[in-house]
Amino acid sequence: MRGFLLALALVCLTAASGASAQPYPSRPVTLIVPFPAGGITDIIARIVAEGMRQHLGQAVIVENVPGAGGTIGTTKLARATPDGYTVGIGQWTSHVGGGAMYNLPFDLHKDLQPISLVSVGPLWIIGRKTLPANNLQDLIAWIKANPKATGATIGVGSAAHLCFLDFEQETKTSFVIVPYRGAAPAMQDLLAGQIDIFCPEAGQTLAQYRAGSVKAFAVLTEKRWFAAPDVPTIAEAGAPGLLFPFWHGLWAPKGIPADALAKLNAAVQAALADPAIRKRFTDLGHEVAPVERQTPAGFAAYYQAETDKWWPIIKAANLKAQ
Repeated sequence: MRGFLLALALVCLTAASGASAQPYPSRPVTLIVPFPAGGITDIIARIVAEGMRQHLGQAVIVENVPGAGGTIGTTKLARATPDGYTVGIGQWTSHVGGGAMYNLPFDLHKDLQPISLVSVGPLWIIGRKTLPANNLQDLIAWIKANPKATGATIGVGSAAHLCFLDFEQETKTSFVIVPYRGAAPAMQDLLAGQIDIFCPEAGQTLAQYRAGSVKAFAVLTEKRWFAAPDVPTIAEAGAPGLLFPFWHGLWAPKGIPADALAKLNAAVQAALADPAIRKRFTDLGHEVAPVERQTPAGFAAYYQAETDKWWPIIKAANLKAQ
């Protein structure tokens, strides 16, 4: 009997050793999305997950963990086992705004490992179609003459909110900032003429612009947006300091094995090079991230620059999570 038990123990140890020696990845990878299903971040995550699956040879399962400006899902990622089987997507709100406004139980830079910048899309300044202004300079003059002008935001500390705080600072204007629970109700009021201006992610409001339901004054990027090339950049419109690209990137928990990080990064880069995936991004109004920012080091440098720029602005405005 003792001999049988020893033999069984050896078999179990051998099996465990063989399992641990399996090359990464040997099972599905979970991709945490810190926002609800159906939004732009969720859509981009699912596109990337499908592309990564083809190159990893394993399913990449999207898990939505929304709440608190994306910080609940990001906290779950930071606490996950750093074995390469849990990664997370994030964007400006979750990884820049959230980091400055919330008292997080981890450090966004020290406890997360950047994998790759994924996509970049523009914010743009749009207004109700009945506004008398037809360009940014006219809009600035109109706001100065109408101190009760209103601007919609999607909650305190959102990209839309910081866009307008920066806009006020750069243009020496002041207007009433009205927080909404989401882009949809804000757009409803803009279309109804109940709000004057809005600074949303451009891809989700392109249809209304093309239909002539809103006016677009400028995109907050260095070059014109391919989806609306007639709309000037913010620099062309006369406010060069107002750059605000809306990006998405992938992270893993800090401590991920080097081989797993390398394989995840290679899978992301291969996915982003796929013409079909690039077209799907184009259809959303997003561009694939520059190749030099698709590496862990390149993305880490870009992310550091973003927090260095925006955290002082958020803290100076004394913005707190509500």
